[in-house]
Amino acid sequence: MKKFLNIFFVTLGVIFFGIILLAIYFYIADPLNLKPIIFADKVIREVTEDTVLSEVGEASEEVDKNPALSDGQEKLLETVGIDPALVPSQISAEQESCFVEVLGAGRVQEIKDGDTPTVTEFFKAKECLNN
Repeated sequence: MKKFLNIFFVTLGVIFFGIILLAIYFYIADPLNLKPIIFADKVIREVTEDTVLSEVGEASEEVDKNPALSDGQEKLLETVGIDPALVPSQISAEQESCFVEVLGAGRVQEIKDGDTPTVTEFFKAKECLNN
């Protein structure tokens, strides 16, 4: 019985140590790009700093950073940590065909009409913007 308990707790310790190492890897490497979602307060702080202030110090109208995007689409990009001004305002034909392959023709048309994509759709279609 003593040998069984020893093996049991050593196995649990190894599993726990592996989970700790995996968590450290995910925190440092961020392979799933989750930091902008988890640490959204930093993104909100940066967005707040980007608000145009008048001489009196009152917030004036916010500047439309990308005229091709709706307000909801700009807000989604800011939420995931991307500046909407850096997103191209013109989508090329090959980028659009990539979007259709990834999201489907119906969903692409809905997004073009102003619907806000989900975070999952954004991460699926992120590679299309780099083309």
